[in-house]
Amino acid sequence: MRYRSLVEVKGERMPDSKVDLPQGTLDLLILKALSLGSMHGWAISQRIQQVSRDTLQIPQGSLYPALHRLERKGWIRASWGESENKRRAKYYELTRAGKARLSAESHDWARLTAAVALVLKMDA
Repeated sequence: MRYRSLVEVKGERMPDSKVDLPQGTLDLLILKALSLGSMHGWAISQRIQQVSRDTLQIPQGSLYPALHRLERKGWIRASWGESENKRRAKYYELTRAGKARLSAESHDWARLTAAVALVLKMDA
């Protein structure tokens, strides 16, 4: 089954435009954010937005289905805890399988983006 991830991308395009990320990209971003340590969903979204300099904004409607999908695959696990503002929150962390997946996906992403960059640089 293919999953589409809509992410708001800020920049030179039309304001508030949404783009489809290539399949698996949102999962990769979430796994990378969780490689820094356990986080609740809102913190994951904010971390990705912060690191991307406000370019990538992940709406809850895309984030939480992705988190549940990653949990079903065994790449992350969840547990309940207390957030910074003393509210009950579900915290996510990488599993060993998630760390292996992050490593493989990061390598594949680097190869893909390097290849695309080469094609975009070719002269007509």
